[in-house]
Amino acid sequence: MAKMKTHRGSAKRFKRTGTGKLKRGRAYTSHLFANKTTKAKRHLRKASLVSSGDYKRIREMLTNMK
Repeated sequence: MAKMKTHRGSAKRFKRTGTGKLKRGRAYTSHLFANKTTKAKRHLRKASLVSSGDYKRIREMLTNMK
């Protein structure tokens, strides 16, 4: 049987925290910044954790990621 492979697209988008949770970047950060407030742009710079509803699905794609 073949080895399980890490989903490479997911591996580039998610990182593990020290406690094993999954960290993700925020959406809406590529363009149209003139329409966003300074506060909104500042909050978009911060990473956040993957929601509980998505966690299981993403964890399975990242089986071998440390």
